[in-house]
Amino acid sequence: MDKVEVIILSLMAGMFIFSSASKLLRTQAMVRHWNDYRYPMRFMTVIAVLELAGAVGLLLSLWIPPVQTYAAILLAALMLGAIHAHLVRAGHHPLMAINAFFMLVLAVFLIWR
Repeated sequence: MDKVEVIILSLMAGMFIFSSASKLLRTQAMVRHWNDYRYPMRFMTVIAVLELAGAVGLLLSLWIPPVQTYAAILLAALMLGAIHAHLVRAGHHPLMAINAFFMLVLAVFLIWR
């Protein structure tokens, strides 16, 4: 594992830990967005747990490298769903999905490493 991979992995883990915490704590901004997506609130908890699992998987891959691929696949799937939620379900401006798109690109990079 090279330095670039460790930096990407750490950046993604931090972002997904923050994102899952925002969902689990039901922050005002996250609840507002979730209402825009028109998904049940209980689904927010499921997504938060999956994001946290992906972040933990990325961190674990520092010691158990094969875990990286599975964690990155999980996070890529979640980011495809997030992009869909922003653009299709909520009808947000495409810039609202830029973070999810960026995380998708990084996840795909980790999958193909």
